[in-house]
Amino acid sequence: MPIDPVLAAYSDDFYIGAVAVYVLAMFLHAFEFVGSRKPVRVKSLVATTGDDVASSGADVPAAPTGRTRSDRFGRMAVAVTIVGLAVHVGAIVLRGFATERWPLGNMYEFTSAICLAAVVCWLVVLRRSPALRPVGAFVLTPVLILMFLGGTVLYADAAPVVPALQSYWLAIHVTTVTVASGLLMVAGVASILYLLVKAGKAGKLTAKLPDAEALDRLAYRVTVVGFPIYTFAVIAGAIWAESAWGRFWGWDPKETVAFVAWVVYAAYLHARATSGWRTTGAPWINVVGFATIVFNLFFINMVVAGLHSYAGLG
Repeated sequence: MPIDPVLAAYSDDFYIGAVAVYVLAMFLHAFEFVGSRKPVRVKSLVATTGDDVASSGADVPAAPTGRTRSDRFGRMAVAVTIVGLAVHVGAIVLRGFATERWPLGNMYEFTSAICLAAVVCWLVVLRRSPALRPVGAFVLTPVLILMFLGGTVLYADAAPVVPALQSYWLAIHVTTVTVASGLLMVAGVASILYLLVKAGKAGKLTAKLPDAEALDRLAYRVTVVGFPIYTFAVIAGAIWAESAWGRFWGWDPKETVAFVAWVVYAAYLHARATSGWRTTGAPWINVVGFATIVFNLFFINMVVAGLHSYAGLG
């Protein structure tokens, strides 16, 4: 299978460009976060019998007084993130054209696609809940860490994949794993921030974050979307394993940790719906699930030998 070196070089340039744009977006989000103030809240008033009015004691956000500098930084950050996303998509598409295959054949491409899925997820979240925008810098931080690792220690030249991966299951299984991992990254960050807010740690840092309930809802809703995708990915992987290796499941290290992650996320969703666990144990379980995904991505792929080791795939 011929490799187009020109398109491959352009893909690498686009990748570097996407990293640079995401860095700018992260700093703009950080400027917004640092310059923002804790929302001023006032007591709400409710009418009682007759003409009497009494304070209900409930806090509600005060009406905004106009667009602030931090708000402008936040809007700029979102716009720059969209530009970075477009450049990032270009990098992945060009890598696919350069190699004439689905561009998820090694750890570099896989990590890049996970980051793309996380950014898309985050922009969709902002579309539905703009008030969560202060979380942007915390979401882009792991994205940039992964992209830096992808472009350095995990980087692989454009090349054909080994025969075992020359299957349409590459597009099905690995793509769904990628999308699910990107979504669960966003959910994991939300749960970590939720735990910080609930614990009152980091002082002024947590004071500027959205309230704990909003972060908990973000983690839960994203996981509700990501978990079925991850479930399908595990099933698709088993079907591909039967086609490639003659068995659906062999307790390969990659398969085993993937199953453990599935169990952890199933436990999180169950705990989230269980009284007494919803706001205590459930967020911790979600963080453990996120840690398991990261462990499977790096340690299992790069340290433990197994049937998936030749590709470093999810």
